[in-house]
Amino acid sequence: MRIELIRRPERSSAMSLLSPIIAIVLTVITGFFIFLAIGVDPLEALYIYFIEPLTAWWTVEALLIKAAPIILIAIGLSLCYRSNNWNIGAEGQLVAGAIAGSVFPILVPEWNGPLVLPVMLLMGIAGGMLYGAIPALLKIRFGTNEILTSLMLVYVAQLFLDWLARGPWRNPEGYNFPDSREFDGWQVLPVVFGDDVRLNAIFVLIAVAVAWFVLSRTITGFQISVLGQAPRAAAFAGFSQKRMVLMTFLISGGLAGLAGICEVAGPIEMLRTSVSPGYGFTAIIVAFLGRLNPVGILFAGLLLALSYIGGEGIQIVLGVSDQITRVFQGMLLFFVLTCDTFIFYRVRFVSTRRSAAAEATP
Repeated sequence: MRIELIRRPERSSAMSLLSPIIAIVLTVITGFFIFLAIGVDPLEALYIYFIEPLTAWWTVEALLIKAAPIILIAIGLSLCYRSNNWNIGAEGQLVAGAIAGSVFPILVPEWNGPLVLPVMLLMGIAGGMLYGAIPALLKIRFGTNEILTSLMLVYVAQLFLDWLARGPWRNPEGYNFPDSREFDGWQVLPVVFGDDVRLNAIFVLIAVAVAWFVLSRTITGFQISVLGQAPRAAAFAGFSQKRMVLMTFLISGGLAGLAGICEVAGPIEMLRTSVSPGYGFTAIIVAFLGRLNPVGILFAGLLLALSYIGGEGIQIVLGVSDQITRVFQGMLLFFVLTCDTFIFYRVRFVSTRRSAAAEATP
């Protein structure tokens, strides 16, 4: 018996909208049995994971803080994926943006005027764009696989950050901890809401609005969609695949770099050996869960941010491993991709004996 996937002539629009919800439900059901298997009350664990973070004001603020970088990165990734360019290295581009944006507050700490923060943000964007341009140029010039190159560059960026934080950029007054000097004054993002929701939340809303407008109302958005769905038709129309590869990687890298410097100049207020718990990889799940649509990504980002806060909650209350968040996020991505597979393909079971007999018949 052999299983074949046969492409459907038309996909169901209703199922395309319902598949993220189905994936979430399947993730919760699977999580129920996982908690049961490890000896934890599944109802209590699921309540702490998904419901309790929404019942306290401070956790709502934490939700917005964690969602902001994820959504920013996912917006850029959605442009790449829509154009059939697979940027898997947003985590590295986030780190590159954090490093580039930290140059002045670390090396020139006495510069603490109104212009320092805009310069930090611009340098963070530039750092992410330059790092994102590496896999794009390698693909354009040598035809390399951007999945592999962008992913491998993540570890290069992380190791370089580790070396900086432990070496030349370490705070000489930091009691030998692997941190840079603390940012202060104009070097820190201002709070715009509550006690700690900072300016990057406004950047998120701007990014969502601009991305929606570009994709739905401009010729550039049309080119992105056509190049992703029908490359041959795009070539006949004169759309440049190489230019689109570079453009989408630059935008994606720039938004990841912005997320990186906003983390360093926001909640962390210094450069450490690690500036992200994996936001760049989580953003991949958010992009697909949001159907590569900016508005959908906004809500999906809030959901995935909830998984971080809920994971921390059950670690504290129930003593569950800190890897449970990655387990839930991995399951969610698996079920999203599985649902998408059944939207585009139907399953056919073929008897290998019958198939061999048909091939032998002249």
